[in-house]
This record gives sequence, structure tokens and C-alpha cells, in this order.
Amino acid sequence: MTARRKVIIMGAAGRDFHNFNVFFRDNHSYEVVAFTATQIPGIEDKRYPPALSGKLYPKGIPIHPESRLPGLIHEYRADAVVFAYSDVSHEYVMHRASAVLAEGADFWLQGPDSCMLESRRKVISVCATRTGCGKSQTSRKIARSLKSRGIKTVAVRHAMPYGDLEKQ
Repeated sequence: MTARRKVIIMGAAGRDFHNFNVFFRDNHSYEVVAFTATQIPGIEDKRYPPALSGKLYPKGIPIHPESRLPGLIHEYRADAVVFAYSDVSHEYVMHRASAVLAEGADFWLQGPDSCMLESRRKVISVCATRTGCGKSQTSRKIARSLKSRGIKTVAVRHAMPYGDLEKQ
């Protein structure tokens, strides 16, 4: 068996968790050694819990401040850093890419085929350009409207770092 590639996932406690759950969680080719986080107060220095991280990660996965990324690449001997934000500028992405490459790790952006959920049902996706735009309120209004017409709905969202991740 070949060694698992060590990966750090950069994010803001949203798409990063989703990408992990969909692509990395049960993938024996990779070992996610850490998440880095920004934008969410108090998320740093917590752990993505074992109940969510799966059997390959019985101790969970540490979450570190993004500011520590260069040192983390060396500390964990990371082979790659996956950038998993969806609401930042090209300039921001490329500055992070340059910093990662300068430390000797690969820099990845995952395409839709590796992290989209599949559905046989019709899907309404509520998206926004940044945190705090009202996606939750909009989703609830759409769900109420559909329910009032006798249409069953299901809401799917990634784990959020507010409070206890396992309970969400």
C-alpha cells in the first residue's frame, strides 16, 4: 500500500468541512492532518470531532489559525494544501497559493466533480458571495413556500462552527 498523501485544508469552517466530508473522509489515499480557519471567531485551536471525521480519524482533526499555515506545512510534513473557500478574490487565492508553494507543498483547488453532492431530485441551491447575506432565512422562506404547496423539502448544509459541531 502506498503512503497516504498528507493534506491541510484551508477554509472558513464551511466549504472546507463539506469538501472533507464528501471527498476526503473515507478516502484511503489521503490523510487530512489539519484544517486552517479564518473569518469565524473562536474556531481556531478546536478539533473537527471524531463523530464527524469518520473511522480514519478517531481523534478528530485539529483546526489551526490560518496565520500558522507555513509552519503547519512543515510540522505535519504536508504534501498538499487544499484551498476550500468560496467567497474570496482571485488575488487572495493566488497570494495563498504563492505562500504554500514557497513552503514546498502542492496547492489544490477542487473542481465540482470531486465535491458536489449528487441528487436524483430537483435541487434549489441558495448561494451568496459572502457569510451573513441571509442564506438561512432565504432557505427557510423557500421551504415554507414549497411546503404550503404540498411539496416535501429537505435542507442540506455542511457543519457550521457555531457551538457544538456534533449536534449540528
